[in-house]
Amino acid sequence: MTNRPTRRDLLIATGTAGAAALAVGCGDSGDGDSSTSVSPGRSRETPGQELTTTDDVPVGGGKIFSDEKVVVTQPEEGRFKAFSAICTHQQCLVSTVSDGTINCPCHGSKFKITDGAVANPPATRPLPPKNIVVEGNSIRLV
Repeated sequence: MTNRPTRRDLLIATGTAGAAALAVGCGDSGDGDSSTSVSPGRSRETPGQELTTTDDVPVGGGKIFSDEKVVVTQPEEGRFKAFSAICTHQQCLVSTVSDGTINCPCHGSKFKITDGAVANPPATRPLPPKNIVVEGNSIRLV
């Protein structure tokens, strides 16, 4: 039987920089909205890969990024969300966003654009959220 290191062991072993990274990775902003971060007026370069612009994501709809396996939605004007584009039923790539749902072509599962929750089975689990940053007109995957 092997013993797994505790969080304390990891913090001691990795030092201050590692502890800060671990704390950020384990943190929670407490606002319940982990998929969207809006940072107007930031002066330093925003990390992450630019996916698209805010103009390219329709209000009440979304856009699928197949290479990144991410879907970005805009449930309400100016509010952007991002989710995994991999269906939780049989791991197919979702194919469309319409009528307020993200749709899987394989077995008909549908997910709500607001929170990724299942709107139509056979999927039983929601689409996992992805972290994005919206800065100005840019939407970045972080």
